[in-house]
Amino acid sequence: MQLTIHDVAFGGKGVGRADGLAVFVPYTLAGETIQAEIVRRKKNYAEAALIRVEQASPDRVEPECPYFGRCGGCAYQHAAYPAQLKIKSAQVEQTLRRVGKLADVPMSPILASPRAYGTRNRIRVHVLGGVTGFYSNDGATLLDIERCPIASDEVNERLTGLRARRMPDGDYTLSEARKSFFQQTNTDVAQALLEHVGGLIGSGRTLVDAYCGAGFFAHPLGERFERVIGIEENEFAIAHARSQAAPHEHYIAGDVAQHLPDALDASTTLILDPPAIGCTPRVIDAILAAPPKEIVYVSCNPGTLARDLALLCRTYRLESVTPLDMFPQTAEIEAAVYLKR
Repeated sequence: MQLTIHDVAFGGKGVGRADGLAVFVPYTLAGETIQAEIVRRKKNYAEAALIRVEQASPDRVEPECPYFGRCGGCAYQHAAYPAQLKIKSAQVEQTLRRVGKLADVPMSPILASPRAYGTRNRIRVHVLGGVTGFYSNDGATLLDIERCPIASDEVNERLTGLRARRMPDGDYTLSEARKSFFQQTNTDVAQALLEHVGGLIGSGRTLVDAYCGAGFFAHPLGERFERVIGIEENEFAIAHARSQAAPHEHYIAGDVAQHLPDALDASTTLILDPPAIGCTPRVIDAILAAPPKEIVYVSCNPGTLARDLALLCRTYRLESVTPLDMFPQTAEIEAAVYLKR
């Protein structure tokens, strides 16, 4: 069928309409006219495969990766980088409005990656039956990958070395020599995120860093506060945080929902950086039972962020929403939200 793509959904698929159904087609851009074939039909939507682009968007570019379209890692190499930023920023705002029912979303400009390729200081590859690489879009076929354009040159050198050694079947993490496992995978955007969060919060008596990892926020921002409390269930990350802690920093290994109530009061600054599932109901309840003065919520999932903000915004004012492109070429989106009581 012929379709006109009118939007790009979270996850990277273009959206058209046919026979009253929304049709999702990967590797397409808004404004394009395409030929597509339905591969899966549901009650309220359908999924289709792209056959050809009949009228291309001016934002369409040639992908740099020969595996693009087969490898399951990247979603946007067919889009110019400025267009990727616009897509991701719009997806964050639309999700907060639609899922979170937030009428006023104070969007700030997206923080871009200085480089569109070569950004990852760490990748995870798979070895199976002599094949080394990433899984394809179907999640079942392992593609033999010689070089990954979104990884740094140093990481690709390690990939070349791994392939040459004919390693046993398994999963392997390849990283730059000077990078800790606990650091963010895009060094430049991680630094921009840290500076942005530092510019949002004030100073005071207590900083609570929930889901603190190895202290990414707590260590550099803790000097503004009399007391720093980090909470994280990963014991290895907590051990790393403790090894670099200042005397006023205290790190707790355990469930955030269990330990957060004892750490909060009206003068607290709270940083939330949960996994993709967002905050559990118990965490939200703990926050609303003893509301801190300000919250920075860093999210890697706009859907769960919107769900949590719908509850938090009953007590807090949403001051700003800043998307960050931590993972160029992929469908992943980060966002930093600032809330005031």
